[in-house]
Amino acid sequence: MKKQTIILLLACSVALYSFTLVHQSKEWVVPETAKKVKNPTDKSSKEDLTIGKSLYVKHCQSCHGKEGYGDGPKAKELKGEVGDFSTAEFQSQTDGALFYKITTGRDDMPAFDKKIPDAEDRWLIINYVRTLKQ
Repeated sequence: MKKQTIILLLACSVALYSFTLVHQSKEWVVPETAKKVKNPTDKSSKEDLTIGKSLYVKHCQSCHGKEGYGDGPKAKELKGEVGDFSTAEFQSQTDGALFYKITTGRDDMPAFDKKIPDAEDRWLIINYVRTLKQ
């Protein structure tokens, strides 16, 4: 009986360690198909940018900050890195990759497919985030 218990504890420990390694990964891997998804909205529309900004203020600013630096009032409460939208590294991601991340979420970042069910609204947030460059 002791041998079985030790084996079970060892197996559980390995599983927990593997789970922890996967979730501590800093790189957010986006499927290639998602990266290639094209933004269907008009990025130059001032009205759409205004809508995107208001959605950003409501859903994103508390963590990501007014200018997208990752310095919102809730950012200090989060375990992971919030990220800085103004960096070249962030801005180099495709719209499809950003849409995937907003939609699915991960760790402290919630999935917004239910909070913002209209896909077009999520695209408008991406358009606004594109204006937050250094």
